[in-house]
Amino acid sequence: MTVGLPDEQSDPARARLLVVVAVPAEADAVLRGLGADPRAHQERVALPGGALDRVAHPSGVTVDVLAGGVGPGAAAAAAATALTADRYGLALSAGIAGGFAPRAPLGATVVATGIVAADLGAETPDGFADVTELGFGTVRHTPAPTAVALAAEALGAVAGTVLTVSTVTGGAARAAALIARHPDAVAEAMEGFGVAEAAARHGVPSFELRTVSNAVGPRDRSAWRIGEALAALERAFAALPHPALLKEAGRG
Repeated sequence: MTVGLPDEQSDPARARLLVVVAVPAEADAVLRGLGADPRAHQERVALPGGALDRVAHPSGVTVDVLAGGVGPGAAAAAAATALTADRYGLALSAGIAGGFAPRAPLGATVVATGIVAADLGAETPDGFADVTELGFGTVRHTPAPTAVALAAEALGAVAGTVLTVSTVTGGAARAAALIARHPDAVAEAMEGFGVAEAAARHGVPSFELRTVSNAVGPRDRSAWRIGEALAALERAFAALPHPALLKEAGRG
C-alpha cells in the first residue's frame, strides 16, 4: 500500500529524502535496501562534480542516494550541492562506522541523538577546546527526538551521539578521551556533521544512521566486519519507515 505524506501535494519536498554516504559500496547497500538494483541506475541525476541515484520508493517517498566522498568537508560540499539543486524534507547521513563497545557492538545499527564534530577545535594548555567553547560556532546538530525514537524502534537500533572525526581513532587513549568528552557517544564516523551543517544552512532537518563495522580503539583490520556492516545497512533501509521518518523529522 502506498502511504502518502501529509500535504505532500502542496509541498513535494516533504516527500523527498536525501541520503548521503561516503563511498559507492555504501550507496549500493542503501539502494538494495530500497529495493533498487545498484547496477541498473534506474534514474541517474547529474550534479556538479558527480551524480546521485533517484529511487521512487513504494512508500511514496522519493529517495536520492549520493556518494559524496570521505570526510566532513567532502560530505558538506556534496550535500550542499544536492540541497541547492533540489528541495528535500530530510538530509540523512548514512554508512558504516566504528562503534564504542559495549554500547554499539559489531553489526549493530545506530541512530544519532546528536551529530557532533568531535575534533573541531583547538588544543589548549588545559586540553582540547571545541569551537563552541572557543566562541566560533557550533559542534552539534540535534535530530528531532521523535524521529530518532521512531527509527530506533523500527530498526532495533542503539540511540546515542554519533561523533564526526577527520581522523579516525586508532588507539585506546584516543577512544577513552572521546568517551570522557562525550559520555553518550555510541559511534564515530567521518561525514555526519558535514551533512548536518549543509542541511542546517538550507533549512532542512538532518539525521544520521550508521551500522557498526569495527570497534573504536586500537586499529585491528583483521577484526573489521565491513561486509556484515554493509548487509546491516541494507536491512536498515529496507525496514526504515520512510514517510513517518520524514514527517517526524519535520517537526523539529
